[in-house]
Amino acid sequence: MAAAAATTPSAFAPPRPRLLSCRAPRRRTAQLPRWTASATRSGAPRPAPLSSMDATAKAGRRPGVREYAEAAREMARRPDGGPPRWFAPLECGGGGERVPGAPTLLYLPGIDGVGLGLIRHHERLAKMFDMWCLHIPVQDRTTFQGLVEHVERTVKSESSRAPDRPVYLVGESVGACIALAVAARNRDVDLVLVLVNPGTSFHRSQLQSLSALLDLVPDPFHSSTPQLLNFLTGNFMKMSPRFGGAGQALSEVASGLLPSLMYLADILPKESIVWKMKMLRTASSFVNSRLHAVKAQTLVVASGNDELLPSRDEAERLRGTLKKCRVRHFRDNGHKILLEDGFDLVTTIKGAGDYRRSRQTDYVLDFLPLSDDELEKAIDRDRLLTFATDPVMLSTLPDGKIVRGLAGLPRAGPVLLVGYHMLMGFELGPLVTGVLRSTGIHIRGLAHPFMFNESSDQLIPDSSNYDLHRIMGAVPVTAVNFYKLLSEKQFVLLYPGGAREALHRKGEEYRLFWPEQSEFVRMASRFGATIIPFGVVGEDDICDMLLDYNDLMKLPFYDILDKKLNEEGLKLRTDSTGEIKNQDMHPVVLTPKMPGRFYFIFGEPIETKGREKELRDKEKAQHLYLHVKSEVESCIKYLKEKREEDPYRSILPRLLYQAAHGSDAEIPTFEP
Repeated sequence: MAAAAATTPSAFAPPRPRLLSCRAPRRRTAQLPRWTASATRSGAPRPAPLSSMDATAKAGRRPGVREYAEAAREMARRPDGGPPRWFAPLECGGGGERVPGAPTLLYLPGIDGVGLGLIRHHERLAKMFDMWCLHIPVQDRTTFQGLVEHVERTVKSESSRAPDRPVYLVGESVGACIALAVAARNRDVDLVLVLVNPGTSFHRSQLQSLSALLDLVPDPFHSSTPQLLNFLTGNFMKMSPRFGGAGQALSEVASGLLPSLMYLADILPKESIVWKMKMLRTASSFVNSRLHAVKAQTLVVASGNDELLPSRDEAERLRGTLKKCRVRHFRDNGHKILLEDGFDLVTTIKGAGDYRRSRQTDYVLDFLPLSDDELEKAIDRDRLLTFATDPVMLSTLPDGKIVRGLAGLPRAGPVLLVGYHMLMGFELGPLVTGVLRSTGIHIRGLAHPFMFNESSDQLIPDSSNYDLHRIMGAVPVTAVNFYKLLSEKQFVLLYPGGAREALHRKGEEYRLFWPEQSEFVRMASRFGATIIPFGVVGEDDICDMLLDYNDLMKLPFYDILDKKLNEEGLKLRTDSTGEIKNQDMHPVVLTPKMPGRFYFIFGEPIETKGREKELRDKEKAQHLYLHVKSEVESCIKYLKEKREEDPYRSILPRLLYQAAHGSDAEIPTFEP
């Protein structure tokens, strides 16, 4: 069920959206009108029968296209001439309260106008946003200008209520046009736009021909036209119909789904769809003439297999036009991407770095815990590397004994892990996910600002390349972020060698490029953090370097790319001298080798608790800093020597061992 409050004092309201089971709405002085989801003519709440939506909620599954179709059909069946109104599905499924200071999210629907396009995402969104969805009744004929003004009033009201928080506008097709129009007219309001297959490309789309075709097709046969069927059924197998039986034949699934698809005749009668096509044409023209005025932070979600709009090309056009715009492409998804399996709007927003609860992104405090799917996605990304290198993890107990496994790691923070940054950061995935899976400890990394710079999206082949780092909790390496992480008693990962170490030159593997002066000791002692030095080896067992930075600089025109990669980013260690000052980002060219094995060792914990006054002395802090550095070097030396004793260092003996003992068997290594 959905819980909401009335938009007007009237007892009459649109029919009830059958969503997940919900919590009663909290009372507050409301600038937003709240809509009673279901009522009889007398105004008393009307109980609704158990539907597939209720069954889906009880089974702990995400709603799919079938539940969407049923809920949309139920909302559309009652005669209702408007006006448009907001409703708020307040989900309680999955547990957990909404985060403190959650910003408002307003969902602006596409051509259907129902307002249930986020039905698969309600549960997760409700934990991080105060979420409202716009419902445009089937018979409503509010103009595009009227819809913009309606949304604009709500945006101003919410901005006035919480001026320190952004207002999110998530819009599909024509809803994206409304969002852009509101942003263009309200440049002083802090807005974050999430545009899903925006309708700004209407004049270059199949919808142009659909408008002419509808005049020739009688009602209700318009709903069987290919373009309109594609509106819901495009990329059929990626939808989430939620039918039982993994072996069910496609014909059975299709026949079971067809009755639900008949909702098109209810929510998109010919008169309404003709009206909305005209509105979309007007909206596209209006917004395209005002894109220059949009200053809002924007994320464009583009489907590569959109059956109605050229969304991929349009996303790139918008990125080149809008001032603060990121794009995320989903090559295999269709127009109704929000209803398709495998797409998660929350993960996309988090990955793009576009979730914030104040005027500026706070990468520490705005971080949200991983979902099971996000962790699995992180593991999947490095699954091949992990399989090929079968990482061995060792740790050191407080008495100095080295053991296989992570028994030597503390279980409570604050903890600072300081170590060697392997070439290209190959160790990051196996390290962070390996520790998380084994101990439940979530390591937060201090990362190069390049990973968070909007301009970097346009300079790398895949703009989502760093999304998983942000999802996993990486933050830009600054003193403020370091301070916040330790104050929150987090496990913090720090590489003093930075980009210079991870992008080292030929022959520099396992060499530390640390600053001469202490950078982290006094900060760690301020919070009584435990310092864990660690080493990792194995990069030379999986690849050889073909071209390093020195080689690239000899290539024609590479200096132009080098300048673009680094000119807009935050400069690190500008006060340092020598090699350590060079923290620029650049590619390297590698050639693969027959895979060897990765080896990690976490050294003996170094306590700073109770030593804050002592370590304020620069000399003593420097002495501890050099001790930590020496420990990291000793860890690397130990692993380089001991790996020679490992009979399973090469992948071939490991494959034979697994063939004999099973793929899940732990492969032996040297004796620590």
